Amino acid sequence: MDKAQILIAANRGPVSFSFGDDGSLQHRRGAGGLVSGMISVATEVDSIWVCTALSDADRRAAAEAPGARLDRTHDLDGMRVQMLDIPEQTFKGAYNGVANSTLWFVQHMLYDIPNKPSFGSKFRRLWEDYSAYNNAFAEALVSSAAENARVAVQDYHLALVPRILRSRRPDLRIAHFSHTPWAPPEYFRLLPTQVARELLEGMLGADRLGFHSPRWANAFLRCCAEILGSDVDLDRRTVEHGGRVVKVNVHPLGADAEEMRRNAAEPAVADRRKTLSDRVGDTRLIVRVDRTELSKNIVRGLEAYRELLLAHPEWRGRVTHLAFAYPSRGDVAEYRDYTNTVTHLAKEINEEFATPEWTPLVLEVNDDYPRSLASFQMADVLLVNPVRDGMNLVAKEGPLLSERDSVLVLSHEAGAADELGQHSLMVNPYDTVETAEALHRALLMPQEERRKRREALVEASMALPPRRWFSDQIRSLE
Repeated sequence: MDKAQILIAANRGPVSFSFGDDGSLQHRRGAGGLVSGMISVATEVDSIWVCTALSDADRRAAAEAPGARLDRTHDLDGMRVQMLDIPEQTFKGAYNGVANSTLWFVQHMLYDIPNKPSFGSKFRRLWEDYSAYNNAFAEALVSSAAENARVAVQDYHLALVPRILRSRRPDLRIAHFSHTPWAPPEYFRLLPTQVARELLEGMLGADRLGFHSPRWANAFLRCCAEILGSDVDLDRRTVEHGGRVVKVNVHPLGADAEEMRRNAAEPAVADRRKTLSDRVGDTRLIVRVDRTELSKNIVRGLEAYRELLLAHPEWRGRVTHLAFAYPSRGDVAEYRDYTNTVTHLAKEINEEFATPEWTPLVLEVNDDYPRSLASFQMADVLLVNPVRDGMNLVAKEGPLLSERDSVLVLSHEAGAADELGQHSLMVNPYDTVETAEALHRALLMPQEERRKRREALVEASMALPPRRWFSDQIRSLE
């Protein structure tokens, strides 16, 4: 890789701030292999990570740092970070009103079509906030970028940035990566026509575009052909638009095995494991770990577990479902309602099947990473059944830590299905009977078959770890 400057643009930064008991600012590095992989590349060269303040503590840190450069006031282990303090109203309109409540719903195909969406004058005002938000990022990148710098723009929050950069700084080499699925044109057309065009043209300002799955890349290409009328080559995955040819690449993010295993060796994980073992006894374990997002399909997963207990009563008292969920997007009404539905259904299942000696379902909705790692170690079956998912790293992380050769029951709508499908039990995420039978089959699977499947899953999951995933995108710009 050459030594040109690298700029990373992402809504969330590699560090976040909080207030100590004495009111002082404290910071911590973002968790997860993706952040570690991107940082490991960025700290080796001249680089700046541009992000936005997400909390009051973040905003204070940005205000106190000269030029909002956090590395000038805090020791960030070699990272250079510029944190933008976007006006609160603009941020809310862009992040909640457009990114999370509109673009996320479109790309995951989540709308209740007879009732939503409806794009009136309120949405037009929100779209102005989204445009202003993207322009703020672009302005920061333009100001910080050296000549011929490489810029890696992340995700649907910043879809307009590449085109703005292209118009301002044609010397830059720009990549944009989408971590979500991409809706086919039949669904993408739900958006107002001009908004749909602006999103596509905004991304086509990049030199390279990236997706986790060939399915999502091809859906984007079809949108370019049918909505923009661009000349698209599906075999080569190229788009000719505005006198330029843009290459669309597929980079399926893998798990960071080294970091996962290091984290799993922490004492807190052993503590959670003991607590869980005391709670579930010697029962077999079906595990799921998700955010409480509509796309994760937790409700149908619980309904499938109920189907299992009804269709195969021999498992009553012999299996426990551990369902661990991380709170997500509590400021969006649909997500609050969904979390309430999950909680209510879990209570119903326990009331229907529990005995004095056995609790069939353990649902916990809170943030507890050590607990998740412990559950991966203990799982006999890992259930990952999203209705639509850009990748789903849980499907890759779980097998890495499994000590019982857990069987992966996987939705064919997860991006991870492209790589892991042949080693998993694949299910239609809408079919709770099929999912229940897959759980039953997984619980009965012979040990040797379980072992072979898990070993193949681990190999596939490690194929493109975060550092290489990010490096490949930067190299594609050289």
